[in-house]
Amino acid sequence: MIDLTSPLTFAHGPAMKNRFMLAPLTNQQSHKDGTLSEDEIRWLEMRGQGGFGLVMTAAAQIDLHGIGFPGQLGVYDDRHLPKLTELAAKLNATGTHSVVQLHHAGMRTPHDLIEGPPVCPSDNEEFGARAMTLAEVEKVRDDFIAAAVRCETAGFHGVEIHGAHGYLLCQFLSAEINQRDDQYGGSLENRFRLTQEIIDGIRAACGRDFSVGLRLSPERFGMDLMEVRDVAQKIMRDGKIDYLDMSLWDCFKLPQDEAYQDRDLLGWFTDLERGDVRLGAAGKLTTGETCQKAMSAGLDFVVIGRGAILHHDFPQKIAADANFEPISLPVPVSHLQNEGLGQAFIDYMGRWKGFVDAGEGETA
Repeated sequence: MIDLTSPLTFAHGPAMKNRFMLAPLTNQQSHKDGTLSEDEIRWLEMRGQGGFGLVMTAAAQIDLHGIGFPGQLGVYDDRHLPKLTELAAKLNATGTHSVVQLHHAGMRTPHDLIEGPPVCPSDNEEFGARAMTLAEVEKVRDDFIAAAVRCETAGFHGVEIHGAHGYLLCQFLSAEINQRDDQYGGSLENRFRLTQEIIDGIRAACGRDFSVGLRLSPERFGMDLMEVRDVAQKIMRDGKIDYLDMSLWDCFKLPQDEAYQDRDLLGWFTDLERGDVRLGAAGKLTTGETCQKAMSAGLDFVVIGRGAILHHDFPQKIAADANFEPISLPVPVSHLQNEGLGQAFIDYMGRWKGFVDAGEGETA
């Protein structure tokens, strides 16, 4: 049984001091121009101080036209560098492995946040999105790579590429959404090509000590479980990334596809050959017991979302008590304030049913 408090090495960059990774949590605390706010810096720095072996930012937009939500962090312009540099220095001082998640929302870009329609691999009537030209696909590839270089310049230890949750790279991977007939559409190899070129480009443009992770999700958003499993196996055999971060929503649930319900969702990935690539997952890992259960199932690290919102020192609490359980929901606003959430983040969590206690017995 792997100890959650034991260190984890990567092929590139510093080791994680334990097996706890902070999930890239949407918090809407950045300024309108994409620069980090003091609230967002404080939120992340507290997670570093609270013992997370790797602290990752929320999804950061690599293109102004690919914004995913209001208050999103930007890494698409050098004007973002001063605050990014400040955050990297503060995180690195805590001994954590510091990471920025790189993101483009594609067809899921809100219309009211951009001029013109969102872009997508193919025309998409449901989202009112238009197909990208080949030149635009190549520019997005280059924008991901440039953003990674910018993060390295700022002092971060690495980046994670967001290929999950129905955003642009996930849209390219989906045979349902991606109807292109060029080198970025058709076969699984072609549909994964953009993500592969981004990984290769970052590896070529950044230093040998810079880590690269990839986030995938195996269901919903037009994903096929077996195709995602094949991609996961290929990418780990290639050994060009340092870790694969599987976003499962619930690690221990059965797959939606009845043909694959002979094992839980996590089990479809823990048996893959990994080489030097580390495997982690997110999905209802909210207690000491569930974290250890996931590690016992074969993960190298656990990715913590809700537990990290409720307790900035979630790893330290589990280290002190293997059976630790977080505060029950709904939680008072004062508790979230004490845990380093700014008002914009608290307002955002207030839209999650039953999460925030609005007072007088009501929930926000």
